[in-house]
Amino acid sequence: MSTDASTRYLLDRLRAIEERVRRAVDQRRAADPEADDPFRGLYLTEDTVRRLLDHRTALPDAVPALPAAEAAAEAAEQRGEPVRLRALARSFALTPLDVEILLVALITDLDPRFETLYGYLNDDVTRRRPTAGLTLQLCGLPAADAAARARLTATAPLRAGGLLLLEEPDRPYLNRPLRVPDRVAGHLLGDDTVDPRVADLVRPGSAVAGVGDPAALARALGAGCALAYLREEQGGAGAALAGAALAQTGRPALELDLDQLAADPSPPAAVRDAVREARLAGAGLIAMPVDVLTRERPDLLRQLAAAALPGTPVVLVGRNPWDANWSATPPLLLTAPRVEPTARAALWRRAYAGAGRVNGTDLDIDRLLAPFLLSPDQVTRAAHGAAQQSTVDGGVLTPDHVRRGARAQNAAGLDRLARRIEPSVDWTDLVLPPDALAQLRELAARARHRDQVLGEWNMRPGGGRGRGVAALFAGDSGTGKTMSAEVIAADLGLDLYTVDLATVVDKYVGETEKNLERIFTEAAGVNGVLLFDEADAIFGKRSEVRDAHDRYANIESAYLLQRMESFDGLAILATNLRANLDDAFTRRLDLIIDFPLPDPDHRRALWDRCLPPTLPRAPDLDLAFCAEAFDLAGGNIRSIAVTAAYFAAESARPLTMADLIRAIQREYQKLGRLTLDSEFGPYHPLLT
Repeated sequence: MSTDASTRYLLDRLRAIEERVRRAVDQRRAADPEADDPFRGLYLTEDTVRRLLDHRTALPDAVPALPAAEAAAEAAEQRGEPVRLRALARSFALTPLDVEILLVALITDLDPRFETLYGYLNDDVTRRRPTAGLTLQLCGLPAADAAARARLTATAPLRAGGLLLLEEPDRPYLNRPLRVPDRVAGHLLGDDTVDPRVADLVRPGSAVAGVGDPAALARALGAGCALAYLREEQGGAGAALAGAALAQTGRPALELDLDQLAADPSPPAAVRDAVREARLAGAGLIAMPVDVLTRERPDLLRQLAAAALPGTPVVLVGRNPWDANWSATPPLLLTAPRVEPTARAALWRRAYAGAGRVNGTDLDIDRLLAPFLLSPDQVTRAAHGAAQQSTVDGGVLTPDHVRRGARAQNAAGLDRLARRIEPSVDWTDLVLPPDALAQLRELAARARHRDQVLGEWNMRPGGGRGRGVAALFAGDSGTGKTMSAEVIAADLGLDLYTVDLATVVDKYVGETEKNLERIFTEAAGVNGVLLFDEADAIFGKRSEVRDAHDRYANIESAYLLQRMESFDGLAILATNLRANLDDAFTRRLDLIIDFPLPDPDHRRALWDRCLPPTLPRAPDLDLAFCAEAFDLAGGNIRSIAVTAAYFAAESARPLTMADLIRAIQREYQKLGRLTLDSEFGPYHPLLT
């Protein structure tokens, strides 16, 4: 039969195993005192055994000398032809005895005759695989040889690497059957299909150009470094950098998704099988993100670190600092750069063109993606998502498609801790003094260009400060603070996340800080605007310590001071009581924007804005009087407009001045204000 060098070498080695089985059967027949027992046929007749031994069609006809087989395999490797059994022995650090044991167990998967023969040698036709004792015998080793038995322990290369399974642990050691997993047998025969057990956990890695210099990591890996840890920030290029470094050393990359691994029903076995996939492919393993395992399953990190070999390096990627307890072997520690805006836009265009789309790429992608912190993989998925959205809307790419594709990369963890708002307003909906509007636009510009100013231009101060932007919106209730935050989010193309203080503040000491830490941690993986409404409740002033309550309140404020500085996102604090905020917070804020109560001109604009053209109006509406007479905030005017619209809908007629006056009366009742004749003027009789 025609076979390649790899399969030919494997079959040559298996033919040698066949000869050992033949001799073992002959020795058993010769030593069997009851060979002529008429009941022996219940197990296996002599004619059946002889017929099996005389049948040689499954393996090569000639029994090659092992030195000749080794020489032929070595010559094939020198010609560049892979010999998988030899490569597997190198990748898994197998000894010659390990290879013999593997072949003894493997032969039943390639030639069904050996199931029957092994049943004969086991003296039990139901035991159709080699046992540990029979395997040692076929390898010419006594069952009491401690060194030989050690090759079958759980920590030995064969079993630790997932190449061999020792089954039925309830049986005595020597009677436990050995089995080679289907994935290993298929690989030795030339099949590279990924094991279905880990198909959802691993994927081929890719080398992405233009997102950092992989030369340092590549030099270390080429010099024999087996374990490295790349620490990255949000939007970092850890996986891309590792893939590029492995490519420079001539190795493919295999990425292990640790988020999926953490949900696996048997994660230690999944780690073993994932490492086996990397070794079978001669690839380096990139495991990310390690943060998901640091608290609950550090044992899995230790298992991954222990699996690192010079031929199969393991590169871990995460955001937390490296903990020495994660590995007995110290890794190479490097920092992965963040993908800067120009590189981000170039990656997006490449991925969009790769999706088969070229129209619409004249958009200012640099500006559209500037507020988003995305890794190379996320940029690629965002481009493909934008291409799909544009198909639904006629095939023309718009800025909204680009932003929606980028927002789709957000993790869902923050949705459980904060309320997500999809912005539906823009700058034209704001009615504010010119200075407040100018400061809001400055805030949007800071969020849009922070990577360029703080990253590429290196304008970030020391002290461990992040690239975040923090602002304070101060003003009375209803003056437009929350709406302004929504407008900022809409201008940047981001979602707005409003933190619910009911889920944050806890009466138990230290729990509030833990809740806030969870919010900040989840927010670090989300491209969004984080809004703390009524912020004075948790960002209050530190006070003189008179009792334990004051001490712990001050600890909470000190924690927030530190956490706000290291936050990399866009955070907005909104408060009605600016004087209650600690002065140390104001120093750490980029902007403080005051929202005054509207003057009559602004109130007139607010009345027009809150009563849209789609709402039928009666001719007697006097909005100029309402703006001059009633000193109300924008939120109150909005509430009055909605209430008046309900009055009109109930009466099935256009909105009248009477509806508006009644709605103002209801709002005054809510506010606890009196309805004075002097304030309502000629419209006061409408109240009765």
